[in-house]
Amino acid sequence: MNVLLDHLPEFREGFIGTVLLTLASGLLAMVLGVIVAGFRVSPVPPLRFLGTAWVTLFRNTPLTLLFLIAWFVVPVIFWPGLSPWTKALLALGFYTSAFVCEAVRSGISTVPLGQAEAARSIGMTFIQTLRMIVLPQATRTVIAPLSSIFIALTKNSAIAGAFSVTELFGVQKLLSDKGFAIVPIFLFVAIAYLIVTFTISGLFRLLERRMGVAR
Repeated sequence: MNVLLDHLPEFREGFIGTVLLTLASGLLAMVLGVIVAGFRVSPVPPLRFLGTAWVTLFRNTPLTLLFLIAWFVVPVIFWPGLSPWTKALLALGFYTSAFVCEAVRSGISTVPLGQAEAARSIGMTFIQTLRMIVLPQATRTVIAPLSSIFIALTKNSAIAGAFSVTELFGVQKLLSDKGFAIVPIFLFVAIAYLIVTFTISGLFRLLERRMGVAR
């Protein structure tokens, strides 16, 4: 307990860092995932190919390798001077977007094909059909999978601590390196992660009830 009390500012900063990184990378993953899911069901073959390539690449690449690419390749080729937090955001967001895409695509497949055909018959474009007809109905079936994806994202954010990003695992590593007892540190960090993941799970359950999702 003394470790927590003596280093409460570090634990608080790490907890806030984990929450902010999870929220930001989750938002990026949602935006990219929905867009790529649209590519995967698009009637345009190049877009379908691009969507398939995106999912195949990021789902089958280890997240640690993506962090290494974000740290040592992206700044050299694309954007020099990126902060560690931004690099972690990109690695987590791009990686998670592939899983979000597949969850959304699975939800889209549950919408009867006749509804999309009816929308096109009255002159709606593919994007209008997707945005106004298909996605609102698909949302009901993707809530549960998205909950699991964002809980996994929270745990995956621990990798950022090994790359000098301020978050819970980084605080654990810092205090362990200073020689403090590792068991209470891990206990406090584990409880903090449980608070975040249980909060995410509770919010998605509330959303399920609000939308009347059948179980």
